[in-house]
Amino acid sequence: GPAARRFLLPLGEAEFALTTALEELQKDAYPVPTSTHRPARCTGTALQVASTLLGACLPAGNCQARILSFVGGPCTEGAGKVVNRELAEEMRSHKDIAKDGAPHFVKARKFYNSIAAQLVAHGHTLDMFACALDQVGMAEMREMLLTTGGVAVQTDTYHKPVFKETLKRLFAKDGEEGFVGCSSNATFEVGLGGTSQWKLAGLDQDTTVAVIFEITSATKEGESQASQQGGTPQFFLQFLTRYMHWSGQLRLRVSTITRRWVDPGNVAELITGFDQEAAAVLMSRLVTHKMEAEDDFDATRWLDRALIRLAQRFADYRPDDVMSFNLRPELSFYPQFMFNLRRSQFVQVFGNSPDETAYYRLMLYKVAVSDAMVMIQPQLTAYHFNGPPEPVLLDVQSILPDRILVLDTYFYLVVFHGQTVAQWRKAGYHNLPEHTAFATLLAAPQQEVKEIAARRFPVPRIVDCDKNGSQARYLLVKLNPSSTYSSAMPTSAEVINTDDVSLATFTEHLKRLAVQS
Repeated sequence: GPAARRFLLPLGEAEFALTTALEELQKDAYPVPTSTHRPARCTGTALQVASTLLGACLPAGNCQARILSFVGGPCTEGAGKVVNRELAEEMRSHKDIAKDGAPHFVKARKFYNSIAAQLVAHGHTLDMFACALDQVGMAEMREMLLTTGGVAVQTDTYHKPVFKETLKRLFAKDGEEGFVGCSSNATFEVGLGGTSQWKLAGLDQDTTVAVIFEITSATKEGESQASQQGGTPQFFLQFLTRYMHWSGQLRLRVSTITRRWVDPGNVAELITGFDQEAAAVLMSRLVTHKMEAEDDFDATRWLDRALIRLAQRFADYRPDDVMSFNLRPELSFYPQFMFNLRRSQFVQVFGNSPDETAYYRLMLYKVAVSDAMVMIQPQLTAYHFNGPPEPVLLDVQSILPDRILVLDTYFYLVVFHGQTVAQWRKAGYHNLPEHTAFATLLAAPQQEVKEIAARRFPVPRIVDCDKNGSQARYLLVKLNPSSTYSSAMPTSAEVINTDDVSLATFTEHLKRLAVQS
């Protein structure tokens, strides 16, 4: 209507005014005592105004609408305030939140949750580009991004490719390289007549939803009766997703799958359909949800107990005989996945700010299983003179002087040069015509990480480092510490200074606890 046109215009009419406004932006001339105060930011009020404006001007489900927020620091004024302006007050940490030492956290989260509910009701999406050295309050705003399916980007400055390339790809058109395929106004139904229904304000081609079913006594009785009557113990699941396609069409996608009931005592048949990777991703989502929702929740202990119960139920062993323990092939990699999940940034918050933890978990809830597995158990590839690139163990033993390692953690890509390779590069051997093989070796991993970054959204950070360099920590923190400073007989020349247990030790403890009678 006429009222809406005061604020919203077609791109062709508004492009010149928008471009002019952006070009004429100037730094606020009002003096801010930067040595004692933070800049005044009313981020919460701005988001509330934007959400209300969109809700008033656009009927619910009429079109796709997104709010793009570019945040350069924490909210210090008005509703949704994260921290006071005085620098004497520090930004809240995980410890402050756990011990109720963050005076603004609960109130700010409640305020942003109310905006999230308003956005979801109208089918609108919030995207956030947080580019700052300090925290901006993403932990408080988490619900707005999670429930609306928005894009979250976190980096140091607006000059980084992580921000520039991600923003560029968000506006890519269908058929262009890097097209994301954003849809909106979706409803996700399970069962007949929409008995279980959820709303998804925004989704893209990689959005993945996990559904957990509870097997109740009534369900078991129905299955038993069907078997007694000679019927096939078969059941069907149907998922209905109604959404607005990026082309503007309203679409309905129906997915129907069938499964067969089995006797819980028939372990061999029950384990046949077990998907180790999907189970690991589901456990990671579940444990992070519990960490957010439950006070004093011990995530590591919960994961360990769940793994022990699984091993006791489905492994083959003789009671109290560790040497007889054997996991079925369907479960062979699952303990390794749980070992890496326990050490990941999703469970271990030490060294990460609340904003970083919120960002990592937001991405985990959204991406497909294959990408989530890269987050849980990063992929390590070795480049060397003796053959083509090959996957290697995520272990400290994989570090060799004449190797280049590429680590893919989804959030960042690391190109790690072994000691000998780094010395040759610094000596300039790759610039000599007789060392073209070395030049090719150096170029191959750089090309690989560029290709990975080009097809990933949001764009990951690229870290280029050498052995013993300060940036090498990005690789070392992800490796299995099979050789540490306390090892009696180190298994490799490289040693990690950590008190963490290795995968071998973790597996031995699992066997011992699983076979206990």
